[in-house]
Amino acid sequence: MSEKSIEGNGKAFLVLLLPISFLIIFLVTTWRILLAVIVLVIGFKLWQEYQWQQWTVRVNPIFHQLVRENQGRLTPMDLAIKGNFPGTTAKRYLDGKASEFGASIVNSEDAGQSYYFITASILGNILDSSEPVKELPAQPVTKTARSLLAPPTPQEEEPETESLPQETHEEVKRSLEKQLVFGSLIQSELAKRLNVYSSTVYKRRNDPEFPEWSRSKDPDGIAWSYSEKTKEFFPVEEEG
Repeated sequence: MSEKSIEGNGKAFLVLLLPISFLIIFLVTTWRILLAVIVLVIGFKLWQEYQWQQWTVRVNPIFHQLVRENQGRLTPMDLAIKGNFPGTTAKRYLDGKASEFGASIVNSEDAGQSYYFITASILGNILDSSEPVKELPAQPVTKTARSLLAPPTPQEEEPETESLPQETHEEVKRSLEKQLVFGSLIQSELAKRLNVYSSTVYKRRNDPEFPEWSRSKDPDGIAWSYSEKTKEFFPVEEEG
């Protein structure tokens, strides 16, 4: 190796050695100060986290109240107005709750960002509203009437085209007078009489051809019509 190459390598080493030496000297003389600064920063972060946890404990009752009142739908503005604190704070709080409970976040142009929290009661209300509730007229119900109005035992869902077991069809063929305790039938009773599933009656009840279809299924050849007002089924009177 030539003397020129050795000299060049030596100068390059000195150029790197000087900054490293200054850095070592700086760390040796100031390490206590640096350690104190790091400890202060960590302590400040921990204090901020503690303060946030204490604040969320106070806000939780407001959050729970809004979830019940708004059916699970919340926006940062709703929480900020109710709790009287900044919107950025409300958004940070809702982001944490969304992550904790697995809520859905929907962005819309008119309402901004919305958070949907689904509870058991809210889910129950959604399922209950999916099909109209069948209610009986406000009349005294005897023990015999209660036994006749009892819904059929739930069975596994099968295609509409399939009929119920034949043995239940024999049970349906009782006199119409005994069935029509109140002069009408509810959906589950008519489905049992026609030997079909309740969902089939529900889907066909508003069909103009429903009377003829029910006549073809009825063991006594009776046509039935549906009343939207009472949510019940009545025999169609034959024109004489």
